[in-house]
This record gives sequence, C-alpha cells and structure tokens, in this order.
Amino acid sequence: MIRYMELKDVCQVVTIHMASFPGFFLSFLGPRFLSLYYLNISKATEGVCYVYTNQNNEIVGFVVGALNPSGFYSRLLKRDWLRFSIASLSAIFKRPIVIKKIAQAFFHPARNPVGDDIAGIFSIGVLPEYQSNGIGKKLLLAFLKDIKQRGCKKVYLTTDQEKNNRINVFYQNLGFNIERQYITPEGRKMNEYWYVIV
Repeated sequence: MIRYMELKDVCQVVTIHMASFPGFFLSFLGPRFLSLYYLNISKATEGVCYVYTNQNNEIVGFVVGALNPSGFYSRLLKRDWLRFSIASLSAIFKRPIVIKKIAQAFFHPARNPVGDDIAGIFSIGVLPEYQSNGIGKKLLLAFLKDIKQRGCKKVYLTTDQEKNNRINVFYQNLGFNIERQYITPEGRKMNEYWYVIV
C-alpha cells in the first residue's frame, strides 16, 4: 500500500535510506542527521513524501521531494540550523573535511530550477530484499500524480552516471530524459533527468 509519509514513519525511512544508499554522503552523516532531514521535509508545506508498506504494515520503500526545489535545503537549514549543526557533529569529528561538503550539500540546491510548476525528487529508497518488485515505480507514479494535482508541469532529479546502470535504466524506462550531465565538486559524474507531466 502507498500512503503519505507521517512523522512517525521517519525512523523506518531512515533505516531504508541507510540500507539503500551505503557509502553515500547523507548516509555518512548518520541516522540522527537523516532523521532530522526527513522530519523537516515531511513537515514542509512544499514537501512531497510517500511510503510503501508491506502486508505487515511495515515501511519497505519511500520517495521524497519538494515543489519549487530551488533553495529548498537552504530553507530547511535556516528553519532548524541549530539542530542540523548538532546532528552533524559526529560526522565532523570523524572527518573534519565534511564541513565543506555539508555546506555544499545545503547550498548547491540553490542552483536547482526555480518555479511553482517544477518539482524535484530528492530520494527514492527501497529495502534491498524488496527491490525489483515494482515498488519504486509505484512510489514514483504516486509522487507524479500528487505534484500534477498541485499544478506541477515538470519534475527533475539527479543520479550518478557511473556504476548506476540499473537506476538510470529505471528512470529512462519511465520516460525521464537526460537533459544535462555534470561533475560535482567531489568528482562524481551525474545525470540530470527531467520529466514532463501531461
């Protein structure tokens, strides 16, 4: 079943994120940071968040994003800067260089597309044992239906170019088109996908 994400779901969503994105920067920041991150997205009026539950009512997948995504992370940071700072401390103590990456992670999205008719998908995660069962597709379609009802005409997302063939094929099969390829300051090669809602 697909339903809108509730505040009580954040803990399970964080668990799925950690299982779905091992080695990624947000995962490195840890569960405390991720809990605050997903809590703030789910509370934001521009946030769009869905979960997929199994027959035992356990969350096994999620999708999160936002309307008018330009500067969304910066707005989150301003709303709850102190708790985000505290939640980052353990990662900073492990690797002080992450201070620069945290700043980039929050302020890079300010370059994201602007517009009330645009939405951004930030993350889709499905527990590994439930992958390849169509859950990601169902979540994405629920997201697209929601933003269409809110007046959005286009949606975009970014994902890695390399060692990510299954995910790139997934988006391409659903009608997403690569409109830009770029390299992040950390050297990651990225694809920027766009989808036009009809």
